[in-house]
Order: sequence, then structure tokens, then C-alpha cells
Amino acid sequence: MSDVLFRKLQKQLDQYSLGFPATESGIEIKILKKLFSVDEAELFLQLSPRLETPDEIALRLGMDSQEAANKLREMAGKGLLFSLNRKDVIRYGAIPFVHGLFEFQVTRIDTELADLVRQYMNDSFRNAMASSASHFLRVIPVHQSVPVQHKIAPYEDAIELLRKAKPIVVTECMCRKTSKMLDKGCDKSREVCFMFGSMAQYYLDHDMGREVDLAEASRILAKAHDEGLVTQPATSRNPSGMCNCCGDCCGPLSSLRSYPKPAEMVFSNHFVKIDDGLCTGCRTCMDRCQMDAIQMNSSDLAIVNLDRCIGCGLCVGTCPTEAITLMQKSSGQYQVPPETTMEQMLNMARSRGVI
Repeated sequence: MSDVLFRKLQKQLDQYSLGFPATESGIEIKILKKLFSVDEAELFLQLSPRLETPDEIALRLGMDSQEAANKLREMAGKGLLFSLNRKDVIRYGAIPFVHGLFEFQVTRIDTELADLVRQYMNDSFRNAMASSASHFLRVIPVHQSVPVQHKIAPYEDAIELLRKAKPIVVTECMCRKTSKMLDKGCDKSREVCFMFGSMAQYYLDHDMGREVDLAEASRILAKAHDEGLVTQPATSRNPSGMCNCCGDCCGPLSSLRSYPKPAEMVFSNHFVKIDDGLCTGCRTCMDRCQMDAIQMNSSDLAIVNLDRCIGCGLCVGTCPTEAITLMQKSSGQYQVPPETTMEQMLNMARSRGVI
């Protein structure tokens, strides 16, 4: 009976965000059983992403109000639901697997769950992430990579996103943390993922991150850039978060890297251009590129494969001869992200044929 229940739960989660596809191995059911009790799964199935108060949920489900409030609060505390507290009124809603159930385990994940998620990522979820990558995360350059004369929109500027965010919360990168628990991945910084607005408040309410001011957030961003991490906010003009990712550990970025033309699959308004008259063939840019987009030609000079360049700008600021320039795509190729996270989620659902 419980397998039937958890299969229903998997199908519901598959409607949200990047989805939660079934596998032949059934590894996704093991993940759900690790996260949810039977009672919690049954309650989750009665919810949707639309936020409701405990009284509204209790009335709709025929539950005692206090019992509903206690269960909802406990599930939100375990990272199984989203909660929003405004003017002392708390509302709850269902969440996707990513961004949601997986990331909300940041303070609770153990090696068993880490290994289950790794298996699932390698089985089916990697393709789901790559196919919807442009609707989920986008790539923007950090300020150091942008020439003074190069004007970019506020939603394309990582510092500007930090400047207008209140509050700013920094938390650990779940991808890098999971890889490290399994003795895999890289040694780059882990406390590099930012949450904004109501998502930031959720992280604070449940001790999943810490609040930082603009100055500290800017330092964290600069360090992430120095370490060669790709800055990726959610694909909306007012994102709920901004990740700093590597191709070794992070699901969306590593899945993109496995495809022959990542530039076609990512939401980015930039690419790089290399001046072979200034290039000395030092290969610094090759080491920085997370997409393997830069190669050396027969003259031992760097050339860029535009099918693989995602326009992050990591190679620009560290070129010792300033041979690399970040270019903005033409007006015909320029993309404007949706205004809100809700529009982003709807776009993602449409791209997957869910709605």
C-alpha cells in the first residue's frame, strides 16, 4: 500500500518545476520514503504550491485546526513544505523536488540520502535538468567581467540583484555538500548560495542559512568568481535565489556540460570573443572554463567554441593580456526573463508539456 502512496507522491512532484521523473530502478521511491513518513506523504498529496493557512487546510480536509497547524509546522521544519510568515499569519504550500525538497535538507542530509540523490541524478534527473535548464537557472557575468562601456540590465548584474534583495541569506551549496559527503567533487567554497525575499526568510525561520549584509554578500560573490564558480540566479527578473556553481558538483551545470551544445540550452545574453593578436597561449582561460568551450588552435592560441560558451565571463577578468572580451548578444538573440518566480514556474511547466 505504501508503494502506491509514494508513487502518487512521485507523480505529483513530477508536475512541479523540473519534475521528478520515475526510473526503472525505483530509486525515486527510496528517496521519498527517506524524506516522508506515510502520514506526511498523505498530507503533502492534499496540498498544492498555492499557500494556505492551517485553518484553511484543516477546513478543506476535515482536520482539527490545531492538529493541522502542528503537522504543517513540523513538516516545514523538516524541509518538506514551504512556509511564509507575514504579519503573524503563516501559510504553507507544497514544493518541488528542485528547488525545494532536496535543497531544504541542507542541515539534515546524511550519506544515505546523499547517495540516493546521486544515483537518481545519474539515472533520470540529469536529463530533466538539462532539458529545462534555461527556464530554471540563467547565467550572468559578475561585475569584474563587464567592461565599463558595456551596459547591462539590472537583472543581469549580480551585484545589483544583491543590492535590491532584502533580506540576503547565504547557505551551503547542496550539490557541493552532497558531493563532498561522498568523497567526490571539488574543494571550492560551499557557503556561496544566496536566497532572497520570502525564500530567504524561510531559510532564516528554519535555521538553514544566515543573514548577511551587502558588503559580506559582495565579498562572497567575489570569492566565488575568483574560485571559478558560475553565477546563476533563477530565471526571473526578481529571483528568489542565486547559486554559484561548478561543473564538477552542481547538477544543472554538470548536466549541461555533458551536452555538445550547451549554449543552445542555457538562458544567457552573453558570449566571449578572443583577440588572437593579444593572446599569448597561456591557457589560463581553459582552466577557468566550466563548459570546455575554449581550446588551443594549431598556433597554440586560444579559440572559443560558441556552441559551448554560456557567457559567464569567468575567462575575461583573469586573462593577463586582456585578450578576451565579454560580448552582448544581438537584439534578435537577447532574452528577457519573466518578471516573477511564478511566471518562471509556469514557463517551465509549459516547456515540459505539463500545462
